[in-house]
Parts: sequence; C-alpha cells; structure tokens
Amino acid sequence: MTSGRGISHSEVSTPDTATLHGVQLWVALPDATRHVAPAFEHYAPEAVTGDGFTARVFLGDLLGDSSPVRTHTELLGAEILLDAGATLTLDVAEHFEHGVLLDEGGIEVEGCPVAAADLGYLAPGRTTLGITAQVDSRLILLGGPPFGESIIMWWNFVGRSHEEIVESRRQWQEQIVRDGAVVTSGLDVADGLFGTLPDQPLPPIPAPPMPNARLRERR
Repeated sequence: MTSGRGISHSEVSTPDTATLHGVQLWVALPDATRHVAPAFEHYAPEAVTGDGFTARVFLGDLLGDSSPVRTHTELLGAEILLDAGATLTLDVAEHFEHGVLLDEGGIEVEGCPVAAADLGYLAPGRTTLGITAQVDSRLILLGGPPFGESIIMWWNFVGRSHEEIVESRRQWQEQIVRDGAVVTSGLDVADGLFGTLPDQPLPPIPAPPMPNARLRERR
C-alpha cells in the first residue's frame, strides 16, 4: 500500500482467523514523490528454492527473481526459510544497507549471531551476504540505499515538519468528527485528504492528542 498524499484503509480478519502472524513494514517516500496518488498492489510471490532454502521475493530482485511491485526508491524485501545447518550466500547490491530480521530459529549473519525478533544490520559496501542457520529458521531480508532525508513520524502520519503532522491530524479529525463527536460508522466519514471506505461500517479511529512538545526529526 502506498499512502502518498493520504489514504484510509481497514484491516479486518476473516471470521475463522484465530492467529495473525506477519511483519508490517513502513517505507518513507522520498520528497519528490511523497504526494503521489494513493495506491494498493497485491502480490503473492512464487517460491524460489535451492539447497536448504526457500525464498519469496516481495520487493526488488534477488536469487534471479524479481517483484513487479512498484517502489519509489530502490528496495529489497524477501522471506527466506533456511534448513538447519544450511548456509546461503547471496549476491547483493554494494550500495545497499541490509537488515536481517529473524522471525524464528537461530542464525548467523556474516558470522554474527542474530536472535529471534532481532534485526541484524549490515552497512553498504559488500557484494555478498552470508547467512547460516543453526536450526530451521525463517527470516526477512531487507535492503536499500541509505534514505538520506529527515522525516517526522507520529501515530499514522509521516511528514517533514511538526506543522505538517499537526495539519494532517487536523484534516483527519475533520473527516471523522460530527457535532463534536467521532462518527460511529465508517460510512459517515466525510471525503477529504484521506479519502473514504464506502463499504466499511466499522468506526474510524481518532488520532490521539498532539504531545505537549514539538516533534523531532529522525533519519
């Protein structure tokens, strides 16, 4: 999902869902394209298999596979399953920094152990990346060039200044508040910067109050 200039969305589980398990990734858009029209693409990658591994490339290029999902900066994203004892050596872009998020199992990345729920980081400057699994493991490999722009992120809003966040919050609240109260159905949300979900009766989520301090930039 690309939020661009602003988007509304709902996340609803099917009635028979007992457990949700996944990774939610946020990617900042560069200044040149951060006001594009909102969009959504669904892509379920085919498995790429080899000696002791299975990979699914959902962003960018890896292991001879390529994702068709459009991005506004160069990105790499792949789920990799490694069998116990397997070592996978990947060809990677030298100008990328990489993150290895271990979901379950136990691995070493370039000889350094990474524990479950930890994110191993590798700076730009390498052309290969080696991962070894001590036990059956599942990980997410992420990559891209250093972003190089400062952002401000608060609640569900991303901007470039404190004032932008304040204005985004104002416009969202304006869409969902009637007569001083948040509407009880998504069908009653007014059109505006963040659009509407015409078939969603669930109530919208109001933004929390702004903190009593200026929001600070992050890189």
